[in-house]
Amino acid sequence: MKEPVSRRSVLRKISAALAGLATLPVAKTAQAAVQKILVSASLPRGYDPKKHKWVMAIDANRCIGCGLCAEACKRENHVPEGPFFRTWIERYIIAKPKEGSGEARGETFVDSPNGGMHGFPEPPVPKEDIQHSFFVPKLCNLCERSPCTQVCPVGATFDAPDGAVLIDPKYCIGCGFCIQACPYGCRFLSPVTKTAEKCTLCYHRITRGLRPACVEVCPTQARIFGDLMNPLPEDPIQRFYQDNRVQTLKPHLGTGPRVFYAGIDKEVR
Repeated sequence: MKEPVSRRSVLRKISAALAGLATLPVAKTAQAAVQKILVSASLPRGYDPKKHKWVMAIDANRCIGCGLCAEACKRENHVPEGPFFRTWIERYIIAKPKEGSGEARGETFVDSPNGGMHGFPEPPVPKEDIQHSFFVPKLCNLCERSPCTQVCPVGATFDAPDGAVLIDPKYCIGCGFCIQACPYGCRFLSPVTKTAEKCTLCYHRITRGLRPACVEVCPTQARIFGDLMNPLPEDPIQRFYQDNRVQTLKPHLGTGPRVFYAGIDKEVR
């Protein structure tokens, strides 16, 4: 999901971007310009991002690895063909420990062929040697303290007031800094637009009262989406928090993910 970027090309793009920014009024930073474009001008009439706080929850106990979410995301967001995904499914297989090893578990195998879109092959170990296996959907973690926003040299990636982390392609120079900074591997450089891409929670849908495409197609309701500021009757997000031991990925990094998981093992990266 990551495309190598040469140091020379990065420096060349940053220099060009900074030269362009120098022509803007001093008081108007790139960050302010991006927020004005994406958070105000392009939103549907009546949508106030300050009155929403979007979150995503994943119940790994329910995920069957069908890959429909990844397929729907590709279609809905015009994700380029090939190894590029805004969301994908990983399979974790934990083998039984070798006899006499004294270990509680054996080797862990992780795979995600074609993002999990067309199912998974036979396990790499005999079924009788598997101790535990499960599927984990992955996507942008909507970090409160996003490393990607901190390293973007032109303010193209930013935190929206409603909890979404967005990228404005008009400002993105394709330097790849955000791709390298993301500890979750959630970004890629589009071979079509030459700009960074990632999950936006289907921002064009949720700001119009619809659910993200991946949530819409999930046959087992493994993906739960909601608005903390506007809970529904029998709110699925609140029920998810009440019924599960909720975790986030890589909490030790201090990024403050707003994608929450249930049913994941400590081996999940």
